[in-house]
Amino acid sequence: MVDIQEPGQKHSTDVVIIGAGPCGIFTVFELGLLDVKAHLIDNLDKIGGQCAELYPDKNLYDIPSRPALTGQELIDDLVKQAEPFKPTFHLNQMTSEIILNEDSILVKTNANTTIECKSIVIAAGAGSFVTRKLPAADIQSFEGKNIFYSVKNRKEFMDKKIIIAGGGDSALDYVLGFKDIANSITLVHRRKEFKAVQDSINKVMTMVDNQEANFHMSTVKKLIDNNKGQVNVELEDGTQIENVDAIFPFFGLKIELGPIANWGLNLESNLISVNTENFETSVPRIFAVGDICHYPGKLKLILSGFHEATLAAKKIFHYCYSDKKYVFRYTTSSSELKKKLGVS
Repeated sequence: MVDIQEPGQKHSTDVVIIGAGPCGIFTVFELGLLDVKAHLIDNLDKIGGQCAELYPDKNLYDIPSRPALTGQELIDDLVKQAEPFKPTFHLNQMTSEIILNEDSILVKTNANTTIECKSIVIAAGAGSFVTRKLPAADIQSFEGKNIFYSVKNRKEFMDKKIIIAGGGDSALDYVLGFKDIANSITLVHRRKEFKAVQDSINKVMTMVDNQEANFHMSTVKKLIDNNKGQVNVELEDGTQIENVDAIFPFFGLKIELGPIANWGLNLESNLISVNTENFETSVPRIFAVGDICHYPGKLKLILSGFHEATLAAKKIFHYCYSDKKYVFRYTTSSSELKKKLGVS
């Protein structure tokens, strides 16, 4: 069972992890093996970061040992892996302030939650990801009703009339993903060139040629409520598309560092510089892993973040247990670690 706390409370733990994406959750596991407890803070209202917010239903192909799994499946597996160590989540909150004391760190959120800890791991992707909204007037009343910026379950749109706006990989992936699910698919993009892999472009254009999807080289101008739970959509080229159930804009993300930029860390092109021995930042006891950290040769891959989290955990152990010696153990042979994981 996942422990999600209400805002506005005071807590104490060993480590605060800022970001509940895959790297943040895996950090819980690595810390847990060392008897280090963790709380996670995320500005999203769900666990999983980009994987859960942007591509929960999209396959990943570069996770070791898994030929293919969706973003949500990866998050579900990581949460299950971390469960023996009882992480606590603080969702829909942003870390607003950190106060460095001699023997502790006080972390505050914008929802009046305070957490006292001994160390911090920043695993916030590349900062706070803010979805680029549909560039049409007065869309607020349609968001969550007819406008959706991510898809958890495509089958919820079975036999619906949908519009997908955008020309990148995500837009084309969802055109292909809604084939044989949606009743009508219309792709809207402002030009005939796409920023997507050629195989996806070829497949989508084949759908258009076979009249399995429509394509308009334009942009969405205006939405009009038809009072039936649907919208009539006007495009910039004058095209009118009536009785649309759902619009999926895929224009990418804006990345905002937010308060992180004011924490006195060494930054490199809006990323946090770390050393490669243990991924500690320029501020002692504060670490950064995943896409938000920068060092020579850095690759923005989930598996790279797992490696970074593992080495960071070793250094964090010394901050939490200065009187203990770190002993490296394999989970395959250590009876102590097996007991922690609940296996024999």
